[in-house]
Amino acid sequence: MLFYELIPALRALPLPFKKAFHIYDEIKDHAQKAVTSNKSSRVSGEPRDLIDCYLDQIDMTGDGGSTFNDVQMVFLLIDIFVAGTDTTSNNLLCAMLHLMTNQHIQERCHQEIEDVLEGRSCTLFEDRHAMPYVQAMIHESQQMADTVPLSVFHMTSCNTQLQGYQLPQGTMVIPNLSSVLHEEGQWKFPREFNPDNFLKRGRRVCETRGLSAILSRLSCMPGRRVSAHRALSDTGDLASTFPICRA
Repeated sequence: MLFYELIPALRALPLPFKKAFHIYDEIKDHAQKAVTSNKSSRVSGEPRDLIDCYLDQIDMTGDGGSTFNDVQMVFLLIDIFVAGTDTTSNNLLCAMLHLMTNQHIQERCHQEIEDVLEGRSCTLFEDRHAMPYVQAMIHESQQMADTVPLSVFHMTSCNTQLQGYQLPQGTMVIPNLSSVLHEEGQWKFPREFNPDNFLKRGRRVCETRGLSAILSRLSCMPGRRVSAHRALSDTGDLASTFPICRA
């Protein structure tokens, strides 16, 4: 998809990745149908879900040039679906791979989960503060996976100066996250899968490191909370229920 965005002329060629556009259109159609369904059954002022809340906001802003509109709502739903599911599944696969090859880390995660759950069968998002090592392991797997090496493309909304460079309004900005995620001077173990990269004094998750620091001012990403919830609950449930080892 990245190459199609950088070189639009490639879209006319019968390349295998062209299937991605068909899948994107299907997701977009599904989101549009969900919006249409909510519109036909909603009661203004009594939201049942995100779509109803967004529709209420559209009613409040009217046609005064607000960015709240039907088109933006569909794109928001697509972002939530992609950011909260696709990237999460890729990060989960990476976490399982590293737990498989680092049994001592898996055992420590399993013990911490068992201590917190105390007989419960499912990991809750609210348990995250009591699971610093599991959280650090998830952050470390995300760093090693480097799922979105160029992050999300952005555009300057006004003329901007950055480190001596002038960026006119409308300039596309493509951050190179890979250079940060593997920066030798930023990590205790830059080339090794080690959750201690994200632990302070071995007990508290250091939230200002890595991807969290890079995106600290971009926390409006709509799928971020969905992704964090799924990453913790899925990883916790798998690590506490099944031994992850090579066949």
